[in-house]
Amino acid sequence: MAFSISRRRLLAAMAAAGLITRFPPLLAQSGGGDPITKAIPATGESVPVIGMGTWRTFNVGEDPALLDQRTRVLEAFFRQGGSVIDSSPMYGTAEAVLGRLLPRLDAYPQTFAATKVWTRGQQAGREQMAESRRLWGVERFDLMQIHNLVDWQTHLDTLKQMKADGEIRYLGITTSHGRRLGEFEDIMASEPLDFVQLTYNIVDRWAEERLLPLARERGIAVIANRPFQGGRLFSRFQSEPLPEWAGEAGCSNWAEFFLKFIVSHPALTCAIPATTSVEHMNENMGAQFGRLPDPQQRARMVRYVEAL
Repeated sequence: MAFSISRRRLLAAMAAAGLITRFPPLLAQSGGGDPITKAIPATGESVPVIGMGTWRTFNVGEDPALLDQRTRVLEAFFRQGGSVIDSSPMYGTAEAVLGRLLPRLDAYPQTFAATKVWTRGQQAGREQMAESRRLWGVERFDLMQIHNLVDWQTHLDTLKQMKADGEIRYLGITTSHGRRLGEFEDIMASEPLDFVQLTYNIVDRWAEERLLPLARERGIAVIANRPFQGGRLFSRFQSEPLPEWAGEAGCSNWAEFFLKFIVSHPALTCAIPATTSVEHMNENMGAQFGRLPDPQQRARMVRYVEAL
């Protein structure tokens, strides 16, 4: 079920982050509508349904021109109520770049900071997470995830203790490309997870069979990665017309079509598309406004894509 964040709450958060005076144009572009949010089952806290991934796109080192351009991408994200940003030590300089750009926008109060531990051993894991915190410039992470289940038994014990000590707010595990699904499912069924992150899009729907129903049963929030198949969905379908009934499902372009399909699933909490383009970011963020497809429209969307 989708929930709407109140406009007053959104504006208060943006005022605290110094974003209202910086970013009036796109607030107007949204037509004054409220961003669609969903609740994190563990606490009831709501987050916007469209977040931002940083794989490849924010691995730009110290190039001044690229840093300025990524700043504009972040501006577009925050203007339209964006909050969840996902990264990893695996993503090259992405965490360091976020740590340079978020202060430019005074955006820490609005950011739901999510990253991952991606190493082996308890001490190495703690050191890596401490380094990620230093690079981002945050006091603590909202969400810490075990990247692709690397040494998950060791790190899960650490994350449980960190959560109990208030060092992180939520903990989770991730997979991509459908790796180690049996083990992933077993962990979901037996461990006290707040989040899982997995691949889900209109073509890759394998999670619908077991993992998404299990997430609902267990009260686990779900983040969808690779919502565009790394851009391949646009390569396949961008030249095709949207169906004439797309507006009935709340979609005005292919980005909204793909993203609204994902976040309209009742188990999904948030999707994290990545982009280097302000124009594409604006299209992505459009998916968290208006209405979401109902079950019948979702089925129709799948049939349309499969027929192309």
